[in-house]
Amino acid sequence: MTLSGRDAYRDELTALAADDDSIVCLEADLGGKGHPFQAAHPERFFNLGIAEGAMVDMAAGLAAGGHKPFASTFAPFAALRAAESLKLTLGYLSAGVTVMAPYAGVSGAWFGTTHHCLEDLAILRSVPGVTIAAPYGEAEMRAVVRAAVRSGKPHYIRTGRNAAYDSIDWPGEQPPLVNWEFRSGPEEVCLVSVGEEGTRLAMAARLAAPGPAHAHLVYLDHAHLTRAAAELARHHSRFVVVEEHRGQGGIAEGLALLLPHCEVTSVSADQSWPSQGGDHEEVMAALGLDLPAVLAAVDRAGSGAMTASAGAAAR
Repeated sequence: MTLSGRDAYRDELTALAADDDSIVCLEADLGGKGHPFQAAHPERFFNLGIAEGAMVDMAAGLAAGGHKPFASTFAPFAALRAAESLKLTLGYLSAGVTVMAPYAGVSGAWFGTTHHCLEDLAILRSVPGVTIAAPYGEAEMRAVVRAAVRSGKPHYIRTGRNAAYDSIDWPGEQPPLVNWEFRSGPEEVCLVSVGEEGTRLAMAARLAAPGPAHAHLVYLDHAHLTRAAAELARHHSRFVVVEEHRGQGGIAEGLALLLPHCEVTSVSADQSWPSQGGDHEEVMAALGLDLPAVLAAVDRAGSGAMTASAGAAAR
């Protein structure tokens, strides 16, 4: 059975900790009954309750003592409530702490606006030195967790709630900077997917209207995105970025700055605050983030290129 991102994280970290007694797991009231790490390694599991900043500060101390702490809480409480601790711990101190942030975007759905997080990438990408990942599917999550353990560097890993996906195949141990699910000719629009729901929508768009290329990104911090942008530009010049995040400070904006000679379009959450309940996809749709929006953006990007070509031919 394919595991959700947050369950794959717990399972992988528990397995790695069996051979590495420096790994420590901290949770801010997200442990729940039957947390696998707590069951396997109770002496290295700490539930700090709803004290997210204190959890990150404690993780910094553990890292200074030679441990490899992984701290998990709802994305809005990690990126927003504990923002100062994140800046100082992951940024200024460059502590080897990995923050796991489930319930990103609007995956909390019925939990409401207080539990939504459409701003975390903007915040974390502004903190130098933090590796940011948004894996799609169980295999990607496991690979990202293994890489975080090996590196000992600050990480912020974004995932959803319960959605379970099979990762896009890739060669080797670690996902590449750009994982090309499908690469078409350079004249075609290229979908760039970010995170679980952005990738789900991009893949659905390709099934609904075959033609666009699809480039999937796992690592989203400035250093990784700079190198990914260079690879993207070698193959395409028109991109539609699909991300479960606000446009401001998102990956489309980051790529637009890195690709000044390319056309970059964003399919992201609008400026509203969802006030109605619903499941995950319903809340996304209320924000203008659904399959019709992706298809329309691809169509506009393709039409714009044809118009430009026609104008050049007329001249």
